[in-house]
Amino acid sequence: MTGDVVKRSTRRSARSKPGLLSAVSAAVLLASPGLADEIWVTNEKDDTISVIDTDTLEVTRTIATGDRPRGITFAHDYSVVYICASDSDAVQVMDPETGEVLHDLPSGEDPEQFALHPDNRHLYIANEDDAITTVVDTETRTVVRQINVGIEPEGMAVSPDGTIAITTSETTNMAHWIDTGTGALIANTLVDSRPRHAEFVKGGTELWVSSEIGGTITVFDVETKAEKAKIGFELPRILPSLIQPVGFEFTADDSHAFVALGPANHVAVVDAETYEVEEYMLVGRRVWHMAFDRDKDRLFTTNGVSGDVTVIDVESRKPLKTIKVGRFPWGAAFRPTE
Repeated sequence: MTGDVVKRSTRRSARSKPGLLSAVSAAVLLASPGLADEIWVTNEKDDTISVIDTDTLEVTRTIATGDRPRGITFAHDYSVVYICASDSDAVQVMDPETGEVLHDLPSGEDPEQFALHPDNRHLYIANEDDAITTVVDTETRTVVRQINVGIEPEGMAVSPDGTIAITTSETTNMAHWIDTGTGALIANTLVDSRPRHAEFVKGGTELWVSSEIGGTITVFDVETKAEKAKIGFELPRILPSLIQPVGFEFTADDSHAFVALGPANHVAVVDAETYEVEEYMLVGRRVWHMAFDRDKDRLFTTNGVSGDVTVIDVESRKPLKTIKVGRFPWGAAFRPTE
């Protein structure tokens, strides 16, 4: 089944796209009982989102967005989806049922990635061009504060207890630790070149930060903010300069991490206790980010250059299928539909 494509101009303002879902798609959506869960994928060159049915592994909807969509995350209750429309300098708020953009949030310039606070209200946004982290109240649609960080901020994470936010700066090569109560920087920790993605794991006791050009992941103890481990990667017949870790996701029991290695076109499986790489899986070209399905049985990777998504069986660690999406897929997020 091919998805219904919403027709749109190549470059339109993030604020001029109401009624994005076609009448045919809306009718199908409303009439279909027992809808399957979904994986939402941002396509940064097409200015669209591809919606994948996790049962059929087919694209069922293609939804227009602002310019160059990258980061994507759902509200904790899945009532809305937030989209970083980087070249529109906006975070769009979309109704996931209809695909309609409800409004924009004041995101600051060039929003890259963001993280939603556990309170389901405050969005922490990395603004690459401004070297700041912007905190937005999604209910009042206002900027709460802006925090100066390093040059070219990219990754964002918020601890499970909501007390710490992390911004990674690509040029400064640091993870910046922010007290969410005061907005003050409480620590700056060095990582390897061009940090891209950050996640609190193991109940918030560890912080993992990927360094794209450095080719590593740095693991920090959250309590002491000291480095615990450094994870490197090595693939036969692939130049070290092409091994560029970006996004990563953890299994349900936090025992293993799956790491996207960029132009190396592989995903690494890392033992999260020993920090050793167990194996590598070949996926599409220029793998960026990933999202699990509901039970974390399957992993969906966004492959930018090849314009597709690889579906991986987590237990066997084998690719199951390649799904064609839009041009340069980047971000991915899971959405339950019931």
